[in-house]
Amino acid sequence: MKFASKVSYATNNHFKMRFYIIVKTRVKPVIQLQKNIGNKKSAIIVAYWIQVKIQPNITKPLKRSLRHILFWSFILVFFTSIFGVGNTIDMNVLYFSLFLMPVTIGATYVSIYKLLPDYLITKRYFLFGLYSSYTFIILVSGAVFSIFFALAFLTDFKFEKMTVLSKSSVFIITSICLVVIVVSAFKLLKLNLKQSKNNAALEAKILEAQLKLKEQELKYLKMQIHPHFLFNTLNTMYGLALKKAEQTPDMILKLSNLLDYLLYQIEKPFVLISEEIEHIEDYIALEKMRFNDTLHVHMDVTLASQDTTIAPMLLLPFIENSFKHGSIKNGVLQIDIEIKADLEVVHFRIKNSNSDSIAAQDGIGLDNIKKRLQLLYPNKHELRIHNTIDVFDVALQLKTTSNA
Repeated sequence: MKFASKVSYATNNHFKMRFYIIVKTRVKPVIQLQKNIGNKKSAIIVAYWIQVKIQPNITKPLKRSLRHILFWSFILVFFTSIFGVGNTIDMNVLYFSLFLMPVTIGATYVSIYKLLPDYLITKRYFLFGLYSSYTFIILVSGAVFSIFFALAFLTDFKFEKMTVLSKSSVFIITSICLVVIVVSAFKLLKLNLKQSKNNAALEAKILEAQLKLKEQELKYLKMQIHPHFLFNTLNTMYGLALKKAEQTPDMILKLSNLLDYLLYQIEKPFVLISEEIEHIEDYIALEKMRFNDTLHVHMDVTLASQDTTIAPMLLLPFIENSFKHGSIKNGVLQIDIEIKADLEVVHFRIKNSNSDSIAAQDGIGLDNIKKRLQLLYPNKHELRIHNTIDVFDVALQLKTTSNA
């Protein structure tokens, strides 16, 4: 209630006239609310906008200005203290130091707001050196004139007393340059830290974008596996259904297991290699129903550990490719499969009989698996494919240490 009463009180004409200009120039949505300022709810919203949106925009530059004023006040005291040591002239050293402040402030701001960010940070070294030389010449000239007119003014133009406060002009100019250099050094450090932070943020965004792109590409490749694999398997089932084979129910059961693996388990980043092998065996069993006596498959599996993991559906497309593109020679399609795995390395090899009538066995499946290997196992896999007249041979070696 107290807050509401205060806000209501703030809705008088004086309040509206005082804040109208600020609100109009900075927060457009508040202008409409000003028309309904008699409403308590609108007044609360206006007060909120002023506190949250307008006040920070005013206080931030104000705080910055106060910091600058405090800093240059400290420099003024510093100049007064060092130039007053050994002073033999009857005059106020503070006023003399004030004469030196414009050239000191000007040179400092030129350095930290122009030379450093526009030329040094951007690695335009030649222009930085050139303009720094110009700035130094102007600084020295301005310092000499400032010293001369300060002494002339403060000694009532009695030039015989102008002994430069018993300090040489070189010392005074050196003091001014020292201030410029120290402030520039801190500014350069701040700019480097800011640039490093921006670079780190940019690298993080690039990495995040690359990861998202990689994830999307993997999803796209997995989506390609679904129709390709299902199309081939359903063709096999369709052939058996036409023959009204007794194996059809068993084939449907095995196919349902494969579909579960294909649709659900493939979403996992890694699966046990034993699961992949189990579904490879189911797929081979399906193909044996289709090929009958014209298929001979020899499969040798050696697992040193049951905890070895690989990406799902990584080996199965090679098996499918052999059945799809392999050639029946002498009445038999010969396929030899070898899988050896431990916690660190997986060795996979498959060979199938080939024919010179088949130019190549690369298709959607192999192209897909090559891209997946590049994304999932960069610099951690070796794939060798040999396509000869008699044999199509695929050898794959994976380093799985990071997946365990």
